[in-house]
Amino acid sequence: MTGLRTRILLATALLAASLFGCGDTAGPSAPEDQDRPREILVVGLIPEHNVFKQLERYEPLAAYLSARTGLDIHLKILPRYGSIIDNFLSVGLDGAFFGSFTYALAHEKLGVTVIARPVNLDGSSTYHGLIFARKDSGIDSIEKMRGKRFVFVDRATTAGYLLPVDYFHENGVVEYAEFLGETYFSGTHEDAIYDVFEGRADIGAAKNTVFDRLAGADPRIESDLLILARSPNVPENGLALDDRIGESLRAKFKSVLVSMSGDPEGARVLRTFGALEFIETTNEDYEPVFRYAREIGLDLATYDYIND
Repeated sequence: MTGLRTRILLATALLAASLFGCGDTAGPSAPEDQDRPREILVVGLIPEHNVFKQLERYEPLAAYLSARTGLDIHLKILPRYGSIIDNFLSVGLDGAFFGSFTYALAHEKLGVTVIARPVNLDGSSTYHGLIFARKDSGIDSIEKMRGKRFVFVDRATTAGYLLPVDYFHENGVVEYAEFLGETYFSGTHEDAIYDVFEGRADIGAAKNTVFDRLAGADPRIESDLLILARSPNVPENGLALDDRIGESLRAKFKSVLVSMSGDPEGARVLRTFGALEFIETTNEDYEPVFRYAREIGLDLATYDYIND
């Protein structure tokens, strides 16, 4: 585990030897070279939790994938959701565990394709967005949100931005910034939940899986916060690979992931990760996200995902 952590910290320095070789300015490899052996594969992680919790969850999975694929999997935790788009180009990521909205953006802007996503311990492979306030705030309807302070997660999140904006649109609020008194971005789902729980914001939005995880550790989260709205389900964070990665390597990764639950070591890693198994995932699973974007008039190909 310590060795993998060291490799993670050194990932940026080693990127010159990675899939797309920083010293090669000739562009992507020719198709006939796509399936050649690769030593390093760099996988990005969105900041769903703080960096330490992300490492605790993903390090064992990276080690397992490294052992089963023969590749040296480097994890790169990104400072914010939108960074995963920028870093695919600037740092040379080969794949990433995308949230549903970041995947929709990356698929349109970068050319990546999802291969698998986890099934949670409760048997679900989707999540939904929540809008919430403190029960003692008196906020129990959209009209009572007027003039209040709202904490989003990031402009490149589904539960923490896209779905709340869609909620406002459905309730006749086109310009939420004019309707609300103040808005800001917390950067993580955890922070959005704690900001409302601890009174730094009046209302917030986040994904239910993080809300439930925090509530399991501290029952006051559930007892003190009121759920005001719930979005439809969208796919859980899935692993997508750059389309320039050859089909045989893509198939190998998918096979290793979806067969983990049948391997005793894989099952142990899945428990640490907080999942029952990985299942095959396709673009069609993200249709709700593409539909929500269309409903609020958002063009994914040109969308500015940088937080204000």
